[in-house]
Amino acid sequence: MSDDKRNALVRWFGDLIDPARPTDAPPPDTLWAFSRWVMDGFGPALIIAFSGFALAGLSEAYILYLIGEVLDLTLSGTEGFFSENMNLLLFAGAFLLIFRPLVFTMSSLFQSVVIAPNLMNRVLIRLNRYTSSQSISYFDDDFAGRIAQKQLQTSNAFSSVVSEVINAGTFASSTFLSMLLLSGVIEPTLALIVAVWIAVYLGLLSYFMPRVRARSKQRANARAAVSGQIVDTTGNMRTVKLFATSEHEDKAVLQESEIFRVRSMEWAQLAVSMRGVMIFLAGTLPATVMLVGLLKWQGGAVTTGELAALGAMSIRLSQMTGWVSWTLMSIFAQVGEIEDGIKMLAKPVTLFDDPDAKELQITSGAISFNDVGFNYGTATGGVADIQLTVAPGEKVGIVGASGAGKSTLVSLLLRLYDADNGAITIDDQDVTKVTQDSLRQQIGMVTQDTALFNRSAMDNIRYGKPDASVGEVAAATRKARAEEFVGDLLDPKGRRGYDAFLGERGVKLSGGQRQRIALARAILKDAPILILDEATSALDSEVEAEIQDALREVVVGKTVIAIAHRLSTIAEMDRIIVMDEGRIVEQGSHAELLAKDGLYAGFWQRQSGGFIGAEAAE
Repeated sequence: MSDDKRNALVRWFGDLIDPARPTDAPPPDTLWAFSRWVMDGFGPALIIAFSGFALAGLSEAYILYLIGEVLDLTLSGTEGFFSENMNLLLFAGAFLLIFRPLVFTMSSLFQSVVIAPNLMNRVLIRLNRYTSSQSISYFDDDFAGRIAQKQLQTSNAFSSVVSEVINAGTFASSTFLSMLLLSGVIEPTLALIVAVWIAVYLGLLSYFMPRVRARSKQRANARAAVSGQIVDTTGNMRTVKLFATSEHEDKAVLQESEIFRVRSMEWAQLAVSMRGVMIFLAGTLPATVMLVGLLKWQGGAVTTGELAALGAMSIRLSQMTGWVSWTLMSIFAQVGEIEDGIKMLAKPVTLFDDPDAKELQITSGAISFNDVGFNYGTATGGVADIQLTVAPGEKVGIVGASGAGKSTLVSLLLRLYDADNGAITIDDQDVTKVTQDSLRQQIGMVTQDTALFNRSAMDNIRYGKPDASVGEVAAATRKARAEEFVGDLLDPKGRRGYDAFLGERGVKLSGGQRQRIALARAILKDAPILILDEATSALDSEVEAEIQDALREVVVGKTVIAIAHRLSTIAEMDRIIVMDEGRIVEQGSHAELLAKDGLYAGFWQRQSGGFIGAEAAE
């Protein structure tokens, strides 16, 4: 068979299971329930794999039995040996050269090709899908690196556990059982010895394995903490360099690393103790079986061939003891990692779609906040008593000192959080009664802290409309005044222009360039509602003027909410909302607010370089 045909055949087997098969159920937080959650559709493949390795294990004892039979036949003399025993010899040859290799091959095929890679991807895909549905608070409360580490840890460990249970667990169990039966057929006393030995072996396993499992959880948690700390430092390396805090970050990593080292040594100490005990126990089986077997042979109860088979069987079991013990230790260690992972990843989603949620239908783009209140679970922060209506197509600016509640208001509109009281509606549709995806698909946003992916410029801009044509992307780039620098991009791998990668979080670009990419993305999305959260804060005056011209074109016909400290950027808004300590305290046009001589007028008088001054926050 050619390599292409062989690869196609293997691929056919690998495609028997769909790793991306969806599920609506959340991941359970117990091991057996979690196993059922991820393994739907794997049943037939598991049966074949388990059955194959069970037959392979049974064949281990039967081979020794055949060897004993042949050895006894040789004691009758050499004359006519082959002619008289040809059928047995042919059967033994076919068993060794055809049946056994075929069983092992098919079992390994289903374990290694059908089950293992699909199962690892199934766990990773489902956990990632579920994690992605968590609220922003979930990600705010943990390291991104730790979350990713837990997903990879759990998927890899689960796949390994299932593979080892199929391979080592099934093969070893059937081998132990078959050799117990073989010894019973030869001599019941020897079967009792093997049975007692197996019972002691299982008893020691039941002592060690729960301890291995517990220490593995501790080790996995410590490893994830190290990973999270390293990712957190690496992701903020520019800040580390600017503040010259490499030594401080090194100490933080060393602290977590030391905890991981101690947990690893605790696990290793237990592993060493277990291996020593198991190796001693392994030596007792062949010594005891051969001693009793020789006494039985001397008394004529056991033939020479049977004695040879028993000796080979006891040595084989003894050899398997170390392998099985180490494999079981690995299985229980990884079970500990799975349980540690699902404990974190299976947390209930706190912000979810209503069971009867419908798609948001935009007819005009009217937005209403009706007596909305929200806090972050602290004494400060959040908003209270927000009563605000934004008319279709109206351009509303929001100003206020840091912590006044401006971004919170936008987060509630996007339903990144649920309001504690009151209601937010878009075209008379409560945002909690529509699907989150449909809500956010109808809102374009450009933020001060622009989030870009380590992907090409084309991919980052096209994120606003994944099916956009190259022409549409180019048009959006021109409107965002970004085409000149995008055309000059060059990454370390030689990719140019739209094909150049932007680095993690867009580190290859300046702040102004990142914001123009984000603006191009929002322009391409062309949503009926547009939110600008400090959208021009990273731009110099000349570029800002260009972008303001571009925005005048973009916002036509859209409902716009713009947050800014640079008051000159919102002076042309239809209406300006002034917030203070989570409440709306003033509203009106730029001229009207200046005439009131209130908080906004104070901001305008004190601003330096067009920004709200620090004293405004006092």
